[in-house]
Amino acid sequence: MSETTDLSAGLTVLVVGAGAMGSQIALVAALAGHDVRLADLDAEALGRADQQLRKRMEQQVAKGRRTADDVSAAFARLTLQTDLAAGADGVDLVIEAVVEDLEVKRQLFATLGEVCRPDTILASNTSSFVPSRLADAAPYPQRFVNLHFFNPALVMKCVEVVRGPETSDDVAARSVAFVESLGKQPVVLEKEINGFIANRILNAVRDEAIHLLEAGVASVESIDLACRTALGYPMGPFELMDLTGIDIGYRTKMARHAETQDPADLPSRTVTELVAAGHLGRKSGRGFYTYDPSTQTPGA
Repeated sequence: MSETTDLSAGLTVLVVGAGAMGSQIALVAALAGHDVRLADLDAEALGRADQQLRKRMEQQVAKGRRTADDVSAAFARLTLQTDLAAGADGVDLVIEAVVEDLEVKRQLFATLGEVCRPDTILASNTSSFVPSRLADAAPYPQRFVNLHFFNPALVMKCVEVVRGPETSDDVAARSVAFVESLGKQPVVLEKEINGFIANRILNAVRDEAIHLLEAGVASVESIDLACRTALGYPMGPFELMDLTGIDIGYRTKMARHAETQDPADLPSRTVTELVAAGHLGRKSGRGFYTYDPSTQTPGA
């Protein structure tokens, strides 16, 4: 396979999955000057993503954080696709951001392996699955890497660049260059490990916060307040779980337990009950907090 594409220059990038993460990753790349295709089988999901991104950018322009010309140029570089094969035609880089389901992801990468060039870098935004669980689904596993963005991707600077056992040095270096081209800070993992760096540390904090809650030591509000005012966290652990989606954390825990078979890695009783009730955080209007639908802030 060819290994000559400069991933710091203007590229053609395909982002698969029009949820909150995928759509924001796509816009980040478009704002950085790359030509971007955002693909999803659900046309309505693409429409919602487009509306939400435009609303966010209108707010950014109104606050003077971006210029109207820059935003207009970025949207001109961003196209929406329901045809995966058409979206993958001629792309330099694919970033997968679909549901956190191993078989769904593997099937997607198998398809991408059929329709992408042999030198197209295949990347996953997942933090649930290490590269070696996905890389062999398509030919040339040396071109596979995890590029783990953080929510909200338009704001958060960190991107974890996770090498698998077969990821080539060239692909790793070009992936770092791509992340830098976005104005983000790449954090390189030379060895894959479940949960990577940030989420392993964050999960330890979340587990202890839930333990304190379930033991009756303090309320959700008090634990979040302590983390904000004593530890300097911008958000408490329960606020953050509501923001990122309680179901995402649940699936991540289930995936880790499937790997380790350690009962300690299972989701907590509280998280399991919230997911079963459909209380997934901000996106459902209720999680650890209840949210005002018009402002997406905690309400009564």
